[in-house]
Amino acid sequence: MLIFLLAASLSVWAQSAPPAVQNPAGGSAANSTAARPPSDAPQSAASKPSTDNGGQLAPNPAPPRSDSVNVNALDDEPGESSSKDDEVDLSPPENDARTHPDSADAVNSAELSANAGDVSEFHPWDPHKAAKDVEVGDYYFKRKNYVGAESRYREALYYKDNDAIATFRLAVCLEKMNRPDEAVQEYESYLKILPYGPEAKDVKKAIERLKNPAMNAKPEK
Repeated sequence: MLIFLLAASLSVWAQSAPPAVQNPAGGSAANSTAARPPSDAPQSAASKPSTDNGGQLAPNPAPPRSDSVNVNALDDEPGESSSKDDEVDLSPPENDARTHPDSADAVNSAELSANAGDVSEFHPWDPHKAAKDVEVGDYYFKRKNYVGAESRYREALYYKDNDAIATFRLAVCLEKMNRPDEAVQEYESYLKILPYGPEAKDVKKAIERLKNPAMNAKPEK
Protein backbone atom coordinates (compact mmCIF):
# COMPACT_ATOMS: atom_id res chain seq x y z
CA MET A 1 0.00 0.00 0.00
CA LEU A 2 2.83 2.45 0.83
CA ILE A 3 4.59 1.73 -2.46
CA PHE A 4 1.37 2.42 -4.36
CA LEU A 5 0.97 5.86 -2.74
CA LEU A 6 4.60 6.81 -3.46
CA ALA A 7 4.24 5.94 -7.14
CA ALA A 8 1.04 8.00 -7.40
CA SER A 9 2.74 11.06 -5.85
CA LEU A 10 5.64 10.91 -8.34
CA SER A 11 3.21 10.69 -11.24
CA VAL A 12 1.28 13.77 -10.08
CA TRP A 13 4.52 15.78 -9.61
CA ALA A 14 5.80 14.91 -13.11
CA GLN A 15 2.53 16.10 -14.69
CA SER A 16 2.54 19.44 -12.80
CA ALA A 17 6.24 20.41 -13.68
CA PRO A 18 6.61 22.97 -16.65
CA PRO A 19 8.13 21.60 -19.86
CA ALA A 20 11.71 22.60 -20.73
CA VAL A 21 12.05 25.18 -23.62
CA GLN A 22 14.34 24.00 -26.35
CA ASN A 23 17.21 26.29 -27.52
CA PRO A 24 17.74 26.59 -31.33
CA ALA A 25 21.40 25.87 -30.82
CA GLY A 26 20.54 22.77 -28.92
CA GLY A 27 19.88 22.15 -25.25
CA SER A 28 17.26 23.51 -22.95
CA ALA A 29 16.69 27.10 -21.84
CA ALA A 30 18.04 26.24 -18.45
CA ASN A 31 21.33 25.20 -20.00
CA SER A 32 21.42 28.42 -22.15
CA THR A 33 20.84 30.56 -19.10
CA ALA A 34 23.49 28.79 -17.22
CA ALA A 35 25.94 29.35 -20.11
CA ARG A 36 25.52 33.16 -19.96
CA PRO A 37 28.03 35.00 -17.82
CA PRO A 38 26.52 37.10 -15.04
CA SER A 39 26.29 40.87 -15.51
CA ASP A 40 28.93 41.47 -12.86
CA ALA A 41 31.41 39.11 -14.52
CA PRO A 42 34.82 40.67 -15.35
CA GLN A 43 35.09 42.32 -18.77
CA SER A 44 37.21 40.89 -21.53
CA ALA A 45 40.63 42.33 -22.38
CA ALA A 46 39.27 43.98 -25.53
CA SER A 47 36.50 45.94 -23.76
CA LYS A 48 38.24 46.63 -20.49
CA PRO A 49 40.33 49.88 -20.50
CA SER A 50 43.98 49.14 -20.08
CA THR A 51 46.37 51.03 -17.84
CA ASP A 52 50.02 51.84 -18.29
CA ASN A 53 52.76 51.18 -15.79
CA GLY A 54 52.02 54.43 -13.91
CA GLY A 55 48.42 53.48 -13.22
CA GLN A 56 47.05 56.01 -15.74
CA LEU A 57 44.46 55.02 -18.30
CA ALA A 58 46.11 54.34 -21.64
CA PRO A 59 44.42 55.69 -24.79
CA ASN A 60 42.01 53.28 -26.39
CA PRO A 61 42.76 52.89 -30.12
CA ALA A 62 39.29 51.53 -30.83
CA PRO A 63 36.84 54.03 -32.42
CA PRO A 64 34.08 55.35 -30.13
CA ARG A 65 30.73 53.65 -30.31
CA SER A 66 27.77 55.75 -31.31
CA ASP A 67 25.55 54.19 -28.70
CA SER A 68 27.91 55.44 -25.98
CA VAL A 69 27.49 59.16 -26.82
CA ASN A 70 25.41 61.16 -24.38
CA VAL A 71 23.19 63.26 -26.64
CA ASN A 72 21.90 65.35 -23.75
CA ALA A 73 25.45 66.55 -23.01
CA LEU A 74 25.76 68.18 -26.46
CA ASP A 75 24.90 71.89 -26.75
CA ASP A 76 23.86 74.12 -29.64
CA GLU A 77 26.78 76.57 -29.37
CA PRO A 78 28.77 76.99 -32.63
CA GLY A 79 32.35 75.82 -32.57
CA GLU A 80 35.46 77.55 -33.89
CA SER A 81 35.56 78.23 -37.62
CA SER A 82 38.45 78.58 -40.02
CA SER A 83 36.48 80.43 -42.70
CA LYS A 84 37.36 83.71 -44.42
CA ASP A 85 35.18 85.61 -41.98
CA ASP A 86 37.77 85.29 -39.23
CA GLU A 87 39.67 88.46 -38.50
CA VAL A 88 43.17 88.64 -39.98
CA ASP A 89 45.97 90.75 -38.55
CA LEU A 90 46.90 93.22 -41.31
CA SER A 91 49.26 95.32 -39.25
CA PRO A 92 52.72 95.76 -40.81
CA PRO A 93 55.66 93.85 -39.34
CA GLU A 94 58.18 95.48 -37.07
CA ASN A 95 60.71 97.82 -38.72
CA ASP A 96 58.68 97.72 -41.94
CA ALA A 97 59.04 101.46 -42.57
CA ARG A 98 62.81 101.26 -42.11
CA THR A 99 63.21 98.14 -44.25
CA HIS A 100 60.95 99.39 -47.05
CA PRO A 101 61.11 103.21 -47.00
CA ASP A 102 59.47 103.59 -50.43
CA SER A 103 56.53 101.26 -49.77
CA ALA A 104 54.16 104.11 -48.86
CA ASP A 105 54.80 105.84 -52.20
CA ALA A 106 54.16 102.59 -54.04
CA VAL A 107 50.87 102.07 -52.23
CA ASN A 108 49.76 105.64 -52.93
CA SER A 109 50.65 105.24 -56.59
CA ALA A 110 48.67 102.01 -56.80
CA GLU A 111 45.65 103.65 -55.18
CA LEU A 112 45.79 106.58 -57.60
CA SER A 113 45.96 104.17 -60.53
CA ALA A 114 42.98 102.23 -59.19
CA ASN A 115 40.96 105.42 -58.74
CA ALA A 116 41.84 106.59 -62.22
CA GLY A 117 40.49 103.37 -63.72
CA ASP A 118 41.97 100.07 -64.77
CA VAL A 119 41.60 100.74 -68.51
CA SER A 120 44.44 102.80 -69.94
CA GLU A 121 44.21 104.91 -73.06
CA PHE A 122 44.40 102.78 -76.17
CA HIS A 123 46.47 103.88 -79.15
CA PRO A 124 45.94 102.00 -82.42
CA TRP A 125 49.05 100.82 -84.25
CA ASP A 126 48.96 101.65 -87.96
CA PRO A 127 52.42 102.38 -89.46
CA HIS A 128 50.96 102.70 -92.98
CA LYS A 129 48.59 105.46 -91.92
CA ALA A 130 51.40 107.15 -89.94
CA ALA A 131 53.58 107.24 -93.06
CA LYS A 132 50.70 108.74 -95.04
CA ASP A 133 50.24 111.46 -92.38
CA VAL A 134 53.96 112.35 -92.59
CA GLU A 135 53.66 112.64 -96.37
CA VAL A 136 50.66 114.97 -96.10
CA GLY A 137 52.40 116.95 -93.34
CA ASP A 138 55.41 117.51 -95.61
CA TYR A 139 53.04 118.76 -98.30
CA TYR A 140 51.63 121.38 -95.89
CA PHE A 141 55.09 122.26 -94.57
CA LYS A 142 56.45 123.06 -98.04
CA ARG A 143 53.57 125.45 -98.54
CA LYS A 144 54.28 127.00 -95.12
CA ASN A 145 51.01 125.79 -93.72
CA TYR A 146 52.67 124.94 -90.41
CA VAL A 147 49.39 124.51 -88.55
CA GLY A 148 48.23 121.82 -90.97
CA ALA A 149 51.69 120.22 -90.94
CA GLU A 150 51.75 120.08 -87.13
CA SER A 151 48.35 118.39 -87.06
CA ARG A 152 49.48 115.70 -89.50
CA TYR A 153 52.79 115.03 -87.72
CA ARG A 154 51.02 114.62 -84.38
CA GLU A 155 48.48 112.27 -85.96
CA ALA A 156 51.36 110.21 -87.33
CA LEU A 157 52.79 109.86 -83.81
CA TYR A 158 49.34 108.81 -82.62
CA TYR A 159 49.31 105.84 -84.98
CA LYS A 160 53.02 105.06 -84.54
CA ASP A 161 54.66 105.96 -81.25
CA ASN A 162 58.29 107.07 -81.31
CA ASP A 163 58.47 107.54 -85.05
CA ALA A 164 61.79 109.32 -85.60
CA ILE A 165 60.83 111.06 -88.87
CA ALA A 166 57.53 112.41 -87.57
CA THR A 167 59.21 113.57 -84.35
CA PHE A 168 61.97 115.46 -86.20
CA ARG A 169 59.53 117.07 -88.67
CA LEU A 170 57.27 118.15 -85.81
CA ALA A 171 60.21 119.76 -83.99
CA VAL A 172 61.18 121.73 -87.10
CA CYS A 173 57.57 122.79 -87.61
CA LEU A 174 57.29 124.03 -84.00
CA GLU A 175 60.53 126.00 -84.40
CA LYS A 176 59.11 127.65 -87.50
CA MET A 177 56.01 128.60 -85.50
CA ASN A 178 58.24 130.26 -82.87
CA ARG A 179 57.48 127.75 -80.12
CA PRO A 180 61.02 127.03 -78.91
CA ASP A 181 60.19 125.12 -75.72
CA GLU A 182 58.00 122.63 -77.52
CA ALA A 183 60.52 122.36 -80.34
CA VAL A 184 63.35 121.53 -77.89
CA GLN A 185 61.20 118.84 -76.30
CA GLU A 186 60.60 117.16 -79.67
CA TYR A 187 64.27 117.48 -80.67
CA GLU A 188 65.30 115.76 -77.43
CA SER A 189 62.73 113.04 -78.08
CA TYR A 190 64.37 112.40 -81.45
CA LEU A 191 67.76 111.93 -79.76
CA LYS A 192 66.21 109.40 -77.40
CA ILE A 193 64.84 107.46 -80.35
CA LEU A 194 67.94 107.70 -82.59
CA PRO A 195 70.95 109.01 -80.62
CA TYR A 196 73.13 108.56 -83.70
CA GLY A 197 70.47 109.01 -86.37
CA PRO A 198 70.98 110.86 -89.66
CA GLU A 199 69.54 114.08 -88.19
CA ALA A 200 71.30 113.85 -84.79
CA LYS A 201 73.99 116.40 -85.63
CA ASP A 202 71.48 119.03 -86.82
CA VAL A 203 69.21 118.28 -83.86
CA LYS A 204 71.99 119.00 -81.35
CA LYS A 205 72.73 122.30 -83.05
CA ALA A 206 69.04 123.21 -83.00
CA ILE A 207 68.77 122.44 -79.27
CA GLU A 208 71.80 124.59 -78.50
CA ARG A 209 70.43 127.40 -80.66
CA LEU A 210 67.00 127.34 -79.04
CA LYS A 211 68.30 127.10 -75.47
CA ASN A 212 70.80 129.94 -75.91
CA PRO A 213 69.19 132.44 -78.25
CA ALA A 214 71.42 135.29 -77.06
CA MET A 215 74.60 133.46 -78.15
CA ASN A 216 73.25 133.03 -81.66
CA ALA A 217 71.84 136.53 -82.04
CA LYS A 218 73.55 138.60 -84.69
CA PRO A 219 75.29 141.69 -83.31
CA GLU A 220 73.74 144.99 -84.29
CA LYS A 221 75.80 147.27 -86.58
